Amino acid sequence: MMNGKRIVLGVTGGIAAYKSPDLVRRLVEQGAEVQVVMTAGARQFVTPMTFQAVSGRPVRSDLWDSAAEAAMGHIELARWADLILIAPATADFMAHLAHGLADDLLATVCLASAAPVAVAPAMNRQMWANEATQANVALLRSRGVHVLGPDSGSQACGETGEGRMVEPLALAAAAMALFPVQGPLSGKRVLLTAGPTRECIDPVRFITNRSSGKMGYAVAQAARELGAEVVLVSGPVNLCTPPGIRRVDVETAAQMHAAVQAEVATADIFIATAAVADYRPANPAGLKIKKVSDSLEVHMERTVDILLAVAQRSPRPFVVGFAAETNDVEMHARAKLERKNLDLIAANEVGDCKVFDQDDNALVLLWRDGGRLELGAGSKALLARRLMAFIVGRYQAQR
Repeated sequence: MMNGKRIVLGVTGGIAAYKSPDLVRRLVEQGAEVQVVMTAGARQFVTPMTFQAVSGRPVRSDLWDSAAEAAMGHIELARWADLILIAPATADFMAHLAHGLADDLLATVCLASAAPVAVAPAMNRQMWANEATQANVALLRSRGVHVLGPDSGSQACGETGEGRMVEPLALAAAAMALFPVQGPLSGKRVLLTAGPTRECIDPVRFITNRSSGKMGYAVAQAARELGAEVVLVSGPVNLCTPPGIRRVDVETAAQMHAAVQAEVATADIFIATAAVADYRPANPAGLKIKKVSDSLEVHMERTVDILLAVAQRSPRPFVVGFAAETNDVEMHARAKLERKNLDLIAANEVGDCKVFDQDDNALVLLWRDGGRLELGAGSKALLARRLMAFIVGRYQAQR
């Protein structure tokens, strides 16, 4: 949430300005106060009245507004803002910002403010790829300006490529991530694994599983909401990185193990939600295997046990495992808890279209000395928050 945070939303003259009223609504839903500042170009696409209706504040647009500037309005806005977000940010405006030009109200507010500045680029794909634009973006980044996007996809000009403004819901989440998060895990570091791994049979085939990564990503976001610094080691998934989280992409179990080993020494809590392959082809083919016989034998070997390796460290973080089982769920989960000497395990039943690639889940938590708690059924986001709240209590009790 952004309760009480004051955001100056700058809207510049691109067709993506039609999305900006929705962005205002998303920011207000998160508790932010939003003051819209429009350029002259922006007013050609959306009326100021639209923004006034969704923000509850009169729009500012004129550097030479005699009523506002009698009280040095641009300085007042610059001091008022906790964040300045430009969405959409055209190539022209980013060039002005990069080179310190202050020929309109929005550019002047940006230069006069000590608040963090974020831009959400929106333009034709060729304009985005142009060397001049990329040089301006690099200059802005070097000065600490946050560049959010752009996305890739179809564009108003009929072309397809990189240059679309990030969607309002994602932009609001990204804006929220720019504010320091305070909570019971502030100052703590949480390391998570999520998603499946892929183990190659040959250059075009691999062994994997049905994990979508949704549960792990929801847990990562819940940990971030509690104030933690979060590192997410992710197998191949079709998910966006939750805002404010550092993501490390891997493919195989060996790569995931290496990434975890590189990060775990400074982790306070380790949560293994990834569905890591237990076996991999021992001798993957260097070339595509041809269909020359009626059967194919693939010799398999064990992969490294990432969870066990972390649990055996000394000193070690607070270690949480997941157990996805198709039968005798709690029996298998408790055996895994004891065998690997975990602090906590979350068990769920999978198979028959349950859990994998779904938005809902049902979890049972188990810990040593016979401890048990049902988190119940619900959305993965809801269960992730319940899980993280319980982890905080157990972690604090053991420290």
